[in-house]
Amino acid sequence: MKNEQRLAGPIIRSSFTIMILAGLVYPLASTGIAQAIMQDKANGSLIYNEQGEVVGSELIGQNFTDPTFFQGRVSAIEYDASGSGSNNYAPSNKDMINRTKETIQTWRELNPETPVSKVPVDLVTDSASGLDPHISVNGALAQVNRISELTGVSKEKLQKLIENNTQGKELGLFGEERVNVLILNLDLQELIN
Repeated sequence: MKNEQRLAGPIIRSSFTIMILAGLVYPLASTGIAQAIMQDKANGSLIYNEQGEVVGSELIGQNFTDPTFFQGRVSAIEYDASGSGSNNYAPSNKDMINRTKETIQTWRELNPETPVSKVPVDLVTDSASGLDPHISVNGALAQVNRISELTGVSKEKLQKLIENNTQGKELGLFGEERVNVLILNLDLQELIN
């Protein structure tokens, strides 16, 4: 009993010390360092419009339903950023097949001149997170005809817009060139207005 009482004091003190270090000091230090060296990323990589209002984040995809704008990837979670992930369906899964067929049908209605075999795969499949804000360069270029027809902006200007918004591979090595759909659409909106 005396041995247990002798140990109680150090156990309680070490528990409080760990709680203060791990629960208060470390989070404050991490937040302070992040704010000092990469404030934009620490605050969510937010994107603002000309009026200074937040219109989204560079890191989270949005659903653009207006056919005059570039469309992003399909989201299995309906672009709900409170969680991420997608159904891990096999290519043979009936729900996956039906959803893909519906997405292709919608694509064909919006872009009737593009044959099914030419529809970029990233426009009819979702990413692992369900929140990917990027599409491939081919995914953006495949939408030029529709957007040009609906907005009156020349195909050449739209192609140049895509070129100007193309981001390279990660570290110059990983992945593929891609386009952030929100940033591309904000630039498109400036062209239209």
